[in-house]
Amino acid sequence: MQQIWTPSTWRDRPMAQVPDFADKEQLRLVEERLASYPPLVFAGEVRALKARLASVAEGKALLLQGGDCAESFAEHGADNIRDMFRVFLQMAVVLTFAASRPVVKIGRIAGQFAKPRSTPMEKQGDIELLSYHGDVINGIEFTPEARAPDPARQEMVYRQSAATLNLLRAFAQGGYANLENVHTWMLNFVEGSPEGQSYHVIANRITETLAFMRAINLDPELHPELSRTDFYTSHEALLLGYEEALTRVDSTSGDWYATSGHMLWIGDRTRQPDHAHVEFCRGVKNPIGLKCGPSLEADTLLRLTDILNPANEPGRLTLIARFGYDQVGDKLPALIRAIEREGRQVVWSCDPMHGNTIKAGNGYKTRPFERISREIKDFFAIHRAEGTIAGGVHIEMSGSDVTECTGGAGGLTEIDLPNRYLTHCDPRLNANQALELAFMIAGLLKNEAEHKSLR
Repeated sequence: MQQIWTPSTWRDRPMAQVPDFADKEQLRLVEERLASYPPLVFAGEVRALKARLASVAEGKALLLQGGDCAESFAEHGADNIRDMFRVFLQMAVVLTFAASRPVVKIGRIAGQFAKPRSTPMEKQGDIELLSYHGDVINGIEFTPEARAPDPARQEMVYRQSAATLNLLRAFAQGGYANLENVHTWMLNFVEGSPEGQSYHVIANRITETLAFMRAINLDPELHPELSRTDFYTSHEALLLGYEEALTRVDSTSGDWYATSGHMLWIGDRTRQPDHAHVEFCRGVKNPIGLKCGPSLEADTLLRLTDILNPANEPGRLTLIARFGYDQVGDKLPALIRAIEREGRQVVWSCDPMHGNTIKAGNGYKTRPFERISREIKDFFAIHRAEGTIAGGVHIEMSGSDVTECTGGAGGLTEIDLPNRYLTHCDPRLNANQALELAFMIAGLLKNEAEHKSLR
């Protein structure tokens, strides 16, 4: 029997990956103020996302989850948010066109400020300081002052997340996502690429379809699904004091919801069944993601699904596979079979980023595009072989012309990495690479549809 849950029962459990705050009184006061602030998202929105994820679990929709590795205070701006949103819209159009299914769009945005790290300390020369854990905890500058955990950053995160959400809602519901604008979503540096040209082919067909609808007196303006879209937010629930402060009771249902984002996920380093992060997430009604890495055994996964989704509710739990291109074939099938054997209702998603990080010869962390695409291809192939549903992908990407991941049609090499290496943490796909990935997945979906029709 599990103990009665409250938003604070996690405080009695061991907790990994969160450094200690020296000023406990300041931390308490910050959390107290956050608890009085308005919610960032609302229970009705969260329930709508859960219903859409249930459709993904049934194979009636696709999941596209992506965004920044770690949001920062320095890169916050309307142009960056708009450009990331534009890439999302383009990718969703490509996937919808290929699969003839709706795409559930979830950004790693408006809350993705905390990062687990492989080592708690960072050493440069003779100086050793606390590792950078994301702007919500400390600063990226390598100084004792910046690396000291600062509770005041949490209120800065709240304000930036609120501003970001405000702009995203305006883009999604205020006309920017209208399919009439399908050509204007193109970013300049993608325009002349092979992916840009392929995208314009799809955009032209959509424009022709809208013109045909008008010709037969079906006005697209009267169909809101053509002029706006649903866009949801997500982040890793790492800093639990912040999450607790923004957890509220829904007045219509009496249930607890984390109002810091529509979806939360538990990282591969914090998924211990008896630890704080699992304890917190089991009690909120949001959709929950669970990162599944190479060390996860089938028995532990089943135990975690029992804890996080005891009612076996469709749309509640998304299993995010992040094995690496060289391990997915060995590790994923056993987990799928265990889930199927026990009849668990889950969404399977592929994170091809975190298992494919390497250090280039010039010292930069990077992710080869070829490894990323290989893991996705194998993920879809494994699900096809097992007779299960590959629900979608979870990627780290930017709407900017960054040079952080090598490969792709643009032919980025290690020599190019320093040119626009802007990430605060891990390397991200640029917009061109993200769109290329969408076309590759579209090809997989078309092949799958053809295979089903032949059967």
